[in-house]
Amino acid sequence: MRFVRAQDEQQELTYEDVFLLPQHSIVHSRMDVDLTPAGHFGMTIPVVVANMNAVAGRRMAETVTRRGGLVVLPQDLSFERMEAMVRFVKARHHVFETPVVLKKEESVQTALNLISKRSHGAVMIIDDDGKPVGIFTEKDAVDRDRFSRLADVMTTDLITVTSMQSPEEIFLTLHERRVSLAPVVQEHGKLVGVMTKRGALRATLYRPAVNVQGELLSAAAVGIGMKLKETVELLMRVGVDILVLDAAHGDTSRMIEAIRLVRAMVGPDRPLAAGNIVTEEAALRFMEAGATILKVGVGPGAMCKTRMMTGVGRPQFSAVWRIARLARSQGVHVWADGGIKYPRDVALCLAAGAQAAMVGTWFAGTYESAADVRIDEHGRLFKENFGMASMRAVTDRTRRLEPFNQTMKQFFDEGTSHSRLYLKPGEESVEDILDQITAGIRSACTYAGARNLAEFYDRAVVGVQTQAGYQEGKAVCESW
Repeated sequence: MRFVRAQDEQQELTYEDVFLLPQHSIVHSRMDVDLTPAGHFGMTIPVVVANMNAVAGRRMAETVTRRGGLVVLPQDLSFERMEAMVRFVKARHHVFETPVVLKKEESVQTALNLISKRSHGAVMIIDDDGKPVGIFTEKDAVDRDRFSRLADVMTTDLITVTSMQSPEEIFLTLHERRVSLAPVVQEHGKLVGVMTKRGALRATLYRPAVNVQGELLSAAAVGIGMKLKETVELLMRVGVDILVLDAAHGDTSRMIEAIRLVRAMVGPDRPLAAGNIVTEEAALRFMEAGATILKVGVGPGAMCKTRMMTGVGRPQFSAVWRIARLARSQGVHVWADGGIKYPRDVALCLAAGAQAAMVGTWFAGTYESAADVRIDEHGRLFKENFGMASMRAVTDRTRRLEPFNQTMKQFFDEGTSHSRLYLKPGEESVEDILDQITAGIRSACTYAGARNLAEFYDRAVVGVQTQAGYQEGKAVCESW
């Protein structure tokens, strides 16, 4: 990457301050662009979901990983829940979506409570042999008593597809039969998944992120407290592929000791992420200690109040660019953590040298996030989000402390505890947002004349703009 003007290197810049200049291109199709991050552990798109309690759960993990990204499970989970989530995700199908299943004796209310757990908006009714006998959607509940049995309201005229059919064949079947989704069954009729028309199309556009055993990739955040060694041993036993040592202020002697300890435990080849940092000096210390992924960002998160509370941080584009320039020379990777609001921001962090963008709040208002769907006074669906340095998160994290010390720690919260994230039309699923992100990156690469992300970094030319220039780039809908 280079700047239009060399003197702009001296400024401290964030994503809104910069733009990409188009270059002569011989890349004629967006689909000719390879989005695989170079040497990145099985990922096929450069997106990592941040380890936020309200965002990163098992539904998010299986969905994003099926599309080639990675989800870092939060450190606040009990080991039992972490183990269950990792095993669940690794057992998911690489192509078919996981269905919500109930028996026909269950109530309409039970189905309505579960239907928002998946973006496909349906509950599969199965018999005792696991074969689908009906489908329930919200329209089946209209004017029906909530205590009615599903057997009395479900649609029984089933159109099924088989697990032996290709995504293209399934898409054509759904298109010809004029249905939006269908249960996927094995040879003997047992339910194995669900496929929508859009899901079938996505299965041809994305490749899942898998480890060398062919399992969906997994990652977990680890605190650097007293039980670090024990926690790492447990996570390795479960089969977590990527460990992420996580602290709001990563450049500490305690973190360096933790990186050295964990590197000695996991051996020289396993990827080890650590953060958060924003300086080249911290990056050098992390790399010397054994970190192979640097998590970059202090204060740019949408739920973070660190900069307003303390004045500490660094504009994110410059932080990523400066550290990535150093890390790439050592074969070390960078995750740009925070400040991502639009697809352009992902393209810009990749142009700055990151191997992946780490996204949190943007994904919070989706069906797949870990929080429960709620309905406001106007009937709109939303989910509640909170920062990982907020009083709410600190209170939960310190619940085992005696009350005096727990209350003392609450004085130092640096995040938002309550925020409503509404499910936006067209962005209700994290897959809808992934579609936007990957489309944006593909287009950015063609504008730069790049066939892959390595070429994109090499060819990217970045300019600095005024706030008016940034606002000019936003779409404005008006009646002419």
